[in-house]
Amino acid sequence: PRNSPASRGGTTPHTPRNRLGDGSDRFLVGLAVLTLLSDLAADRPVLFLVDDAHWLDPASADALVFAARRLGAEGVAMVFAAREEFDARGLPELPLDGLEDGAAAALLAERASDLAVPVRNRIIEESAGNPLALLELPAALDPGERTGKAPPPAALPVTGRVLAAFGARVERLPERPRLALAVAAAEGTGELGTVLRAAHSLGATAGDLDAAARAGLLRITGAHVAFRHPLVRAAAYQRMPLTTRLSVHTALAEATDGDRRALHRAAASPAPDEDVAADLERAAAAARGRSAPATASSLYEHAARLSPSRDDGTRRLIRAAQSAITGGRTERAAALAERAAEHARDAGPLAELAMVRATAEFERGAPAGTARYLADSAVPIAATDPGLALTLLVMAAGNAWSAGEDGEVRRVAGLAAEIGAAAVGTCVTRAAGETASVAAALVGLGRIAAGDVASGVPLLRGVVAASRTDPFGSLIARLFVLAPALLLGEDEAAAELAAADAALGRQRGLIGALPTTLQVVAQTQVAAGLHRDAAATLAEAGELARETGQRHREGRLAAIAARIAAVEGDEGRCREHAAAAGRSVAEAAAAGACALGLLHLGLGRHDEALRVLDEAASGPARHTAAVVFASADLAEAAVHAGAPHRAEAACERLTEWAAAIDRPWASAVALRCRALLSPGEEAFAAAMRLHEQGGRPFERARTELLYGEWLRRARRRSDARVPLRSALAAFERLGAVPWAGRARAELRATGETAPAPSGGEDPLDRLTPQELQIVRLAASGASNRDIAAQLFLSHRTVEYHLYKAYPKLGVASRAELARFA
Repeated sequence: PRNSPASRGGTTPHTPRNRLGDGSDRFLVGLAVLTLLSDLAADRPVLFLVDDAHWLDPASADALVFAARRLGAEGVAMVFAAREEFDARGLPELPLDGLEDGAAAALLAERASDLAVPVRNRIIEESAGNPLALLELPAALDPGERTGKAPPPAALPVTGRVLAAFGARVERLPERPRLALAVAAAEGTGELGTVLRAAHSLGATAGDLDAAARAGLLRITGAHVAFRHPLVRAAAYQRMPLTTRLSVHTALAEATDGDRRALHRAAASPAPDEDVAADLERAAAAARGRSAPATASSLYEHAARLSPSRDDGTRRLIRAAQSAITGGRTERAAALAERAAEHARDAGPLAELAMVRATAEFERGAPAGTARYLADSAVPIAATDPGLALTLLVMAAGNAWSAGEDGEVRRVAGLAAEIGAAAVGTCVTRAAGETASVAAALVGLGRIAAGDVASGVPLLRGVVAASRTDPFGSLIARLFVLAPALLLGEDEAAAELAAADAALGRQRGLIGALPTTLQVVAQTQVAAGLHRDAAATLAEAGELARETGQRHREGRLAAIAARIAAVEGDEGRCREHAAAAGRSVAEAAAAGACALGLLHLGLGRHDEALRVLDEAASGPARHTAAVVFASADLAEAAVHAGAPHRAEAACERLTEWAAAIDRPWASAVALRCRALLSPGEEAFAAAMRLHEQGGRPFERARTELLYGEWLRRARRRSDARVPLRSALAAFERLGAVPWAGRARAELRATGETAPAPSGGEDPLDRLTPQELQIVRLAASGASNRDIAAQLFLSHRTVEYHLYKAYPKLGVASRAELARFA
């Protein structure tokens, strides 16, 4: 339904907007390739060589590189030989230089011994060490040029020279073999039957194709035609006169169907033609359906060029830009959107362009300023297309929230309120209810941005509850809910919703959505004290974010890693991750700063902790979850720094939030802060009773530590030992070294001989992040193939990691893994 944001192709700013559509499924092809290679390597090692990889179509390149990044224990080696423009991010690269002059001379002496010395030297010079040029340039010379009796051709760049050399060999063919070669070049897929059908309609035969093969320009194997080198095909195609080229593509269009027919019709159309453009548009839609967004983008762009109508051309350019975004080609999408914007006039197309442009900026890691643009684009279509308008507003709100633009958040809230009211006033449908719920949540964010926590929080709680009761029908709406769940401190809800969406993303191959859901999974794992699991989740999310080009997501993930390092007192790691977060959006930068503040607090640097946390609390991202909940750290730092007056505001803010969100752990932490400012047992005791209801073990241990310190100072040493022992045990489980040291020192001060740091290593600490993920899944009962599908690995890699994990854990069988679930 168009009245629901679920029906739109956009997403929230907290989701990877360029990966939520059909294009994400293309990674399943990569997983299938990996599985196939793994099965082939069951009996003996496999070498998979891709020569001239830069000639691959984008979808095939994506799938192959995806598989290569995940090679582990399969007994498979993949080697890509390519020019510099081939994108193989994440794979080790070995740049190759040209052959040295001596080696080049030796090669020519072996393969072209009749060359005159000056000619040989010139070929060595012009080839720049390129082996292909060294072999092909001599073949292009006639006998007089080879012996130096005739002047050689003018100098050209190496590729041009090689292309010209192949072109000369094409020209030597008789007319009909040359025509048959041209048909094969234009056909492009190598299907012998198609080539012969088209060639026959033009007067060429199979014998003519054989003649081209005998000339060494192509090979015929079974039902397949392959050119000796891609440059041979380029030369054959480029040497065709225009009239021949048009005739060849017309013949091929008659010999093919589907997408290929559309492409050949387009190549045979020198002028705009709506019938051909519509055919291309249908082919583009089919490409999107088979998860080939890069191909779809190219087809839409071609359709736009052949559109007689400016409006139709603009619409198709917009689709090309959207497909480019879906395929993760941000810069290309931005360029296409700019071209479309030159002719777009109506509010609807301009709104769709706004989504593409804003997404491009977001993926570049620069959401600031896009919120106003998105909101401005939503206003003209709010009445006619509320679904699209609300999607734009969701994007605008998230971008503004991430960038700390409170004014824009409030403005979006006002616009969303009107759309929500209209949805409620139409009819009682699921789509209308979903729209109203999401719109209300945007209103809630606006109220919080205005400082009205008490009335804003219930609206956020409503959208979280609605999604848990009846999960929203779209990924857009479901992922939007994750941010409110975190802001409300509803760790269980956030974990449940994120885990469900992560499972769905794995099942459907929506890899581009996984960094977002895995980020939330990691945040809830940190809150639950599962640091090792969180580190494994972050490792997977980071790898997927890099593979899908989500630069902004890496900063957010770094902020979570900084938090883990801060709790554990690892200063080097914390500073590294906080710096990475600081290079991201304001929200991530603030979270990284709060992690640094916690690090300083744990290490006893109270003045420095106060400074860092104070800056975050007054910064542009002051309303975000990390900063709000760091109010407890700020209050504690202020008290220990001898500035209790600076703790008052933080304590009041946390108390207000705790009352609004009504989470036991948050209320307990607020009481702890109050006890620091007004020492007394009542607040500590009340906090401990609330902690008994569960949630955030690190915060509970900190309350126990402060309570124990207070009891000891009140000369109640025996009573102090109970919370201090519990705090020490919790800190040791969490690996919170500085906090455990502080608890141990307090225990000694009570007169108890505190136990030395536990030397008993948790067996899980011995596992790598990926081994831990696999062990957890295996312990839950998942088979190796199920695990492989979930983590986008081959089943042999899963087997290998389990083989390595068993001795580390001291187990001998899968059944014994149950205790590690």
